[in-house]
Amino acid sequence: MDFESIYAVVADDFDAVNQFINRHLDSNVPLIREVGDYIVSSGGKRLRPLVSILSARACGYEGDLHVNIAAVIEFLHTATLLHDDVVDESALRRGRPTVNAVYGNSASVLVGDFLISRAFQLVVEVGDQRLMEILAQSTNVISEGEVLQLINCRDPETTEERYMRVIHHKTAKMFESAAETGAVLGAGAGDPAIRQGLASYGRHLGIAFQLVDDVLDYVGDADELGKNVGDDLAEGKPTLPLIHAMREGSAAQAALIRDAIRHGGLEHLQDIVDIVQQSGGLEYTMEKAREQTRLAHEALAPVATSGYRDSLEQLARDAVDRHF
Repeated sequence: MDFESIYAVVADDFDAVNQFINRHLDSNVPLIREVGDYIVSSGGKRLRPLVSILSARACGYEGDLHVNIAAVIEFLHTATLLHDDVVDESALRRGRPTVNAVYGNSASVLVGDFLISRAFQLVVEVGDQRLMEILAQSTNVISEGEVLQLINCRDPETTEERYMRVIHHKTAKMFESAAETGAVLGAGAGDPAIRQGLASYGRHLGIAFQLVDDVLDYVGDADELGKNVGDDLAEGKPTLPLIHAMREGSAAQAALIRDAIRHGGLEHLQDIVDIVQQSGGLEYTMEKAREQTRLAHEALAPVATSGYRDSLEQLARDAVDRHF
């Protein structure tokens, strides 16, 4: 099964989510609609909604509220991206200029706020207290992750433990919530083992996904990544390949990386890429990602065998073998 085949398993559901998103991006404020159209047309894999749909179907859900929740998750995720790009001063995402680059920081922040408020309007309409609790807690944890990342930024003393906490909060939490909401809609509502198992699956998948992103920042292609290679280093973010390289490299190599993290920029990018590769930083990070994939597979044990569960397993494998 290749990656596109995963979408094919829930093609009708996924189309319904896309239509739902388009309908509910509407607003009487023209700029919101314009920015919304720009976001939708910029593409994106919509992996988190995909996880939510697959989880609901894997748990035997046969209704249509999973479409609403998947769209809510995408709104919340997109809002975090709009805010991230302002904080990081990013100019490129998904191969296109960011919203803040085109419309300015104020529009990016305020439309992000609109998406968050629209998301909670929609989840309240669903009327399930359990889903509201999951998503409310998720947005709070993600906000904490943003602040934790801000604290770590330009700090070469950031430890692996501190960094892993950031990626759990900032990236993995939304994957975790996507999988857990799907479980709550289906059989996981009455079986804590299924609900906990799918939440754990999403958490490990999200961590694996981010760790591979860390690697691709040094070996990827801008056209494939949709962002510039070296962006994390330019922003002074101490990601796991850098943390490992500082541990394992020579004193001079560690000093060069420390200086680059403190000051940001790409003046010594190629030298640092060489150090990261020579120190084993990329392979170390990939091994950590593969371990997260293994844990994600194990977490699916309580879920009944089906094509949907198979797709969840494949998605975790694809997270560490990405070329999209």
